[in-house]
Amino acid sequence: MDRKELVEKLLAAKEASGKTYDQLAKALGLCNVYVAQLFHAQAQLHKDTEKKLLKLVPGIDKKALKEMRKCPMRSYDPDIIQEPTIYRLTEVCMHYGESLKEIINEKFGDGIMSAIDFKLTVDKVKGNQKEDRVVITMNGKFLPHIEQKL
Repeated sequence: MDRKELVEKLLAAKEASGKTYDQLAKALGLCNVYVAQLFHAQAQLHKDTEKKLLKLVPGIDKKALKEMRKCPMRSYDPDIIQEPTIYRLTEVCMHYGESLKEIINEKFGDGIMSAIDFKLTVDKVKGNQKEDRVVITMNGKFLPHIEQKL
């Protein structure tokens, strides 16, 4: 089964379950974005999560489960950059990236934020004028660069 077909099946099963990513995440004890990554074949399904997920989303078939257990080929479709939300997130990184890097280095030293040991969540809050606001929390482990000794 190719990735596109797998994702279509998984999203159809999620839709049929009637559950949101937040509901699934809470029941599974996972971050909402991680759960979305599972349904987009961008994260590996672990055994301890599999049984709980099947109870929550019974429409996931055995073939799809087998694919979800594999180490994913993490990638993206370059055409997706045209989608306005994704474009804006890219724009945020391009606009604020240099300042974020400088502040990370100022606080932690020479290193980077891990995208492997990483938690990502999306929440909804009300702003000062009672407008809906998006809160994206990126929580990554700091990985210091090392002096390369023999």
